[in-house]
Amino acid sequence: MTSPWRTEERRELRAMVRRFTEREIVPHLETWEDAGELPRSLHRTAGSLGLLALGFPEAVGGDGDHTDTALVAEELILAGGSSGVCAGLFTHGIAAPHIALHGSPDLVDRFVRPTLRGELIGSLGITEPGTGSDVAAITTRAVRDGEDYVVTGAKTFITSGTRADYVTTAVRTGGPGHRGVSLLVVETDRPGVSRTRLRKMGWHCSDTATISFDEVRVPASHLVGAEGSGFRQIMERFGSERLSLAVQAYATAQRCVDLTIAWAKQRETFGAPLSSRQVVRHRIARMARVTTVARTYVRDVLARWEAGDASGDLVAELAMAKNTAVEACDWVVDQAVQLHGGAGYLHGIEVERHYRDARILGIGGGTNEIMDEVVASRLGLD
Repeated sequence: MTSPWRTEERRELRAMVRRFTEREIVPHLETWEDAGELPRSLHRTAGSLGLLALGFPEAVGGDGDHTDTALVAEELILAGGSSGVCAGLFTHGIAAPHIALHGSPDLVDRFVRPTLRGELIGSLGITEPGTGSDVAAITTRAVRDGEDYVVTGAKTFITSGTRADYVTTAVRTGGPGHRGVSLLVVETDRPGVSRTRLRKMGWHCSDTATISFDEVRVPASHLVGAEGSGFRQIMERFGSERLSLAVQAYATAQRCVDLTIAWAKQRETFGAPLSSRQVVRHRIARMARVTTVARTYVRDVLARWEAGDASGDLVAELAMAKNTAVEACDWVVDQAVQLHGGAGYLHGIEVERHYRDARILGIGGGTNEIMDEVVASRLGLD
């Protein structure tokens, strides 16, 4: 039986992503890391290849499914890219789906279609300085004033926030709790919008910002879906975000396994290659094992999620899959640096970048602790 990951079309997609990564990303990645952001031209190139359209409905200019998007992220990392590149280049995967699924035809035409072509960059604005995983507690307020909403508040840790042309923003249009949350598309060139770049431990090539809204007037037509439906829309998308981060985690682990095997074969100590040392051989074998287990499990959960399984068991397994992949990645990248010795600690060495980048994967999309809480709740431990 042919794996859905190994169809002829997906082999061709994988080969195309590898060529794209080796030609357009790897030679420039260190420069982008130092600059703190990706160039807009990379979005246009990815858009022209159809990579940004994957996972979106055909009705809005999309193509393919979420297995395709996972394959792209996986191969980009395996070919020498990074999870930081994935974060910066594919931010539209969290910024635009709500508009594609629930926005008006005008919003789709103005924001989604040009984003999939690489002409616009979008961000998702949920987290606030005082509110993280508790989405229902957001305080950024949008008050209706005639044909506009007036938005006041701030969002932080916003991926691609310094480059974004628009932010799909969680705002409070009603009372307290989740029923008062809505989504509103806010262009970043509107009066009253200001941005502050944030420096991070990792994901250096993925720009991150705090975005402030000081009585920003936004047309009411920029509301995504009905008032008060924002919380539900956000919850609908958490599954895909968590799976995306899980894929990045196991792909990063696999890349570090590959890099460590190559290093162990060519690095000599006391007249023999590192790969001849049993302690090294067994360490790499364990790295490969935990990576393979994580990849197999995440792919299985992704297949069931793609098939439309919305059961409570799968909700728990989405959380389990993310934590399984993140924990595997954390251990593997640590071992990769250790086995590279002093070279692994040098800035500019690939395993060092993966070590830094991996740390965010257990925080973004719901922390490891939140994932465990999701699982505990589904087990009836409330």
